[in-house]
Amino acid sequence: MYKSLIRPILFKFDPEKVHHFSFKSLKFLNKIPGFSSFIKSKFQVNDPKLTREVFGLKFKNPVGLAAGFDKDAKLYKELSQLGFGFVEIGTVTPKPQSGNPKKRLFRLKSDQAIINRMGFNNEGVEKTVARLRKNKSVLIGGNIGKNKTTPNEQAIDDYEICFEALFDYVDYFVVNVSSPNTPNLRDLQDKAPLTKLLNHLQNLNNQKKKSKPILLKIAPDLNKNQLLDIIDIVNSTKIAGLIATNTTISRDGLTDSNQSEIGGLSGKPLEKKATEVIRFLSEESQGAFPIIGVGGIMSPEDALVKLNAGASLVQLYTGFVYEGPGLIKKINQAILKQ
Repeated sequence: MYKSLIRPILFKFDPEKVHHFSFKSLKFLNKIPGFSSFIKSKFQVNDPKLTREVFGLKFKNPVGLAAGFDKDAKLYKELSQLGFGFVEIGTVTPKPQSGNPKKRLFRLKSDQAIINRMGFNNEGVEKTVARLRKNKSVLIGGNIGKNKTTPNEQAIDDYEICFEALFDYVDYFVVNVSSPNTPNLRDLQDKAPLTKLLNHLQNLNNQKKKSKPILLKIAPDLNKNQLLDIIDIVNSTKIAGLIATNTTISRDGLTDSNQSEIGGLSGKPLEKKATEVIRFLSEESQGAFPIIGVGGIMSPEDALVKLNAGASLVQLYTGFVYEGPGLIKKINQAILKQ
């Protein structure tokens, strides 16, 4: 129904407006008595065989929602009802920021892809915390970043503010230094500044009564030497693991007229590149740490490939947009059949 009826209508309109319309619609529909139960019965797959224990957390299934969809933690409860095993909110920054000028979100229909140059648009960490206080049962990841106006030399302060504010309200953290849409952010992926940042957050983490997993989200555009550096950084800082990968700046093999838009590319064209990164990291580290696989998962087969390449969990974004919530159920069913 989604692909044959709902998606063709939604895809006639501006993607960012559709995103906000979809949020409001789901909020409204969930107020109708019985709707929540109906959605759960239609999309959720509840089977103990799907349970995963990763970096000390128990996931009811290994299929999560990637950061960028529910930036401000406005819809995590409703989204979890669609069958996600966990929801990652953000990227959150200390201060609210409007992001880059519109239009900044583009569909590449013929490539089954999306280009975005959103620029960490969010309402700031305080409003996010206020919404997360109401969470009762959804496993939440907190994806944190720096404000655009904060120079890289002071970026560590922004990450600390978000870490401290969110600590009591998220189950794990993701340090985002790999978005291509904040100027010079990816410079923080260099070994020295990244090690300094992660060590600082780990020091804060170790001062808590009970520490929480910290993960690093990396770009798919790193070369093999840079990926080997990432493995060294994970081992030296003792963070919990990696998320591989963020969006790419590559435009290889695209056919859609929107291919020249500036921003990060996600969706089907990223599938092989993200999988190659996961496999390389898993093999070179000898499985020393967990990896959450994300990038171009448009089918159950795509998810299984990433899991078989070394991912412990997977996340959806563009596949969720193109295929609808039925994809979550199909992936979980495919995992059970393995």
